[in-house]
Amino acid sequence: MGNDIKIVISDLDGTLLPPQGEVSHRDLNTLLRLKEEKIVRVIATGRNLYSALSVLEDDFPIDYLIFASGAGIFDWNKRKLILSQHLDADSVFELSSELIRLKRDFMILDTIPNNHQFAYYRTGNPNPDFDRRLSLYKPFANPIGNAEETKREACQLIVILSSCVDGFNELKAQFDHVKVIRATSPLDHESIWMEIFPLHISKAYGAEWLCNYLKIESNCSIVIGNDYNDLDLLEWGKHPYVVANAPKELKDTYQVSKSVDDSGFSHAIDQILNSKIKA
Repeated sequence: MGNDIKIVISDLDGTLLPPQGEVSHRDLNTLLRLKEEKIVRVIATGRNLYSALSVLEDDFPIDYLIFASGAGIFDWNKRKLILSQHLDADSVFELSSELIRLKRDFMILDTIPNNHQFAYYRTGNPNPDFDRRLSLYKPFANPIGNAEETKREACQLIVILSSCVDGFNELKAQFDHVKVIRATSPLDHESIWMEIFPLHISKAYGAEWLCNYLKIESNCSIVIGNDYNDLDLLEWGKHPYVVANAPKELKDTYQVSKSVDDSGFSHAIDQILNSKIKA
């Protein structure tokens, strides 16, 4: 079953995990079925490792976790970190100085595996979603007052904006020597998060690195996502799907499965594997 499919890579929030919900029994059974078919099961998430482990049980049926949008990879069964990438201290200082000049609120996340800890710069302007994340991570957050305090290695920077896409694009244009990823806030589901990584980082980079590590060809892959931070992964995968709750822009470009609340992950897998059987 599955023929040339060797690996399945799925986003987590909004794709496999519904907001304020749990992974469906059907999707869990599909993950178990993939193991029986010797197909590698991977979650690729923008969450940090601490956050991902807080919502996934130790026995959750996957093989690898790509986290922090590709900056880290965790061997799920061996409970072992196998990849970790970061921004150097000079780059963090340069980026922070520019963000402070532009009067933007941002967070500097510590290097993996401690990237749930961060320093933050707050302008004082209204930014409810920024404050929401600060509140969630209060024990791990430390304020900074000026650029001199930002010269440190970091997994990434996060800038939290309103839902104005033009504001994101205008700010993104200021940074051409790093990778800038757009994500919809997992907290209010409206604000735009600008995530800044080393230039090569993306979920697709993590997927390609893992395939090389496992000696699997990328054309043996199914990938499933739901948001703009999945774009690199969707472009990389051989069989890309988005769930029905994805933005219209993504649904106009990629094959559409059912929604996350209707086990869209399983529906996409069935579409591909069943077509392979018939072939």
